[in-house]
Amino acid sequence: MKKEIIIAGIICLLFSACNPNPLEKGKILMIVSNTEDMGDPEKHFAGNNLWEVAPPYHIFVSHGYEVDFLSPTGAKVPFSMDPMGISSYTIKYENFNEKVENSMTPDLVDYTEYEAVFIGGGYGPLFDVTYDEKILTLIAKIYENGGIVGGCGHGPGAFANVKLSNGEYMVKGKKVTGFPNSTEVTKSWAKEGTLLPIMLEDQLRENGALFQSKDDLNDKHDVVIDQRIVSTMFLPSSAIVAKEMILQMED
Repeated sequence: MKKEIIIAGIICLLFSACNPNPLEKGKILMIVSNTEDMGDPEKHFAGNNLWEVAPPYHIFVSHGYEVDFLSPTGAKVPFSMDPMGISSYTIKYENFNEKVENSMTPDLVDYTEYEAVFIGGGYGPLFDVTYDEKILTLIAKIYENGGIVGGCGHGPGAFANVKLSNGEYMVKGKKVTGFPNSTEVTKSWAKEGTLLPIMLEDQLRENGALFQSKDDLNDKHDVVIDQRIVSTMFLPSSAIVAKEMILQMED
């Protein structure tokens, strides 16, 4: 795991080095969870995974984009994992903490201001963002306004329920990936998935997504792009999702 995180950090630094003097290009909305635990007696941590939020944030701001954070109830949000590598850098030098600790509520967001929306991993978004109608509507409006939607790990599960103005799910008929069942059932983090309100893969499939499993990909860390939806299974590729979103926006 540490080796993968170091690799992800190197990728981040390489991306930012290509753009040492960024100019502001537009705004990106990053969505995070306010849910701290899974509601069980042992209080398994839900929250947000720092390594799936801070590196993408770094990629966006180092390429000249302004980033705002949105959460269901606003203000400070819980994170797992200690800062290290590029996460430490973006916290110290790129205003990450001040931004994320003052996350907005949905009522404060004007969807027309944003070119893209990103949801990182951690289990938290499955517990609140997935069911927040105001946030789901904002994602739909940004997407229908030509925006890009990106997610990493459990993040794609949080936009699985987004419905477009025609009543169809946003993910219907599109290739999407995220933290797969085959891995979920082997991990104790959510008691092999038994503590979760949804299994991410099941929810995406149920709503018509063409879920990309490990068998469908050349490498489990591949990024999947289809009709302005950018997704990946695991945290080492979170920064690559952000970079691919930028390439989509600037195409």
